[in-house]
Amino acid sequence: MPTPSPWSPFTAEHRLDDGDRPTVVFMSALFAGGWIWDHPYRRLESAGWPVLRTNEPICALDSKIVGSIERLGDVLLEVCDEAGVKDIVICANSLGGLVAIDLAGRFPERVRGIVVSGAPGLTPDPDVGLSFDRRASVQPAGEEFRDRMLSALFHGEPLFTEEQLETTATLLRHPPAMVSMARSIKATRVYKVLPAMDKVTCPSMYVWGEHDRMTPVDAWVKALAGYPQYEMVLVGECGHIPMIERAEEYSACLDRFLAPFAEAAGTAGAPA
Repeated sequence: MPTPSPWSPFTAEHRLDDGDRPTVVFMSALFAGGWIWDHPYRRLESAGWPVLRTNEPICALDSKIVGSIERLGDVLLEVCDEAGVKDIVICANSLGGLVAIDLAGRFPERVRGIVVSGAPGLTPDPDVGLSFDRRASVQPAGEEFRDRMLSALFHGEPLFTEEQLETTATLLRHPPAMVSMARSIKATRVYKVLPAMDKVTCPSMYVWGEHDRMTPVDAWVKALAGYPQYEMVLVGECGHIPMIERAEEYSACLDRFLAPFAEAAGTAGAPA
């Protein structure tokens, strides 16, 4: 188990129960908080599933943490420990996808399944709509920033609210957040994705937007061909965040993925 720490950089919202089903844990993304999971979280919550989601974006955490995929996983488990959660199914997008893969390989007795979307690591650095060159003219504010970010994230109509956009822009105007983002992207360059996937034995589903510009799917389709036990679902007319852009389709995939866990526990697992 990870070494306990006296503090956790994440806070979490959760609804738990005393049943035998694993808790579905939704990990926040690089610069979007737990609100990206509103649709599947509320859907499972209303169906009686035990659920937990972290609140803070990853780049809001200390750069010493986000510079390591393994350390990020450790602090996610610390949040679960604090909530009294043991067995988990991890749903994660973008950088969090690598954390899910890593935890599944390191803690097979605890991670019962993973659902991964838009993970980096098999392609060049994610196109987050920003340049890390301090001389660049694009800053995390204004119309140009807004347009580049939304273009990087969505294939169709942008679905972030003005409040969500401003929250993200405000965070990225803080230099420590930009340092954390840069270090997290560096971590994806050095992380050995395929060896990590070799260690994963739990049920795994990869739900990817067909038109994901930030982390293109082709390299993952090719990689997953070597792992026939893992399922790849391509979501049409969708970019980097299927849980928002195609929320109903994403949540339906999640319902199907979770059904065997509900059956094993002798409970109904899908919304009415």
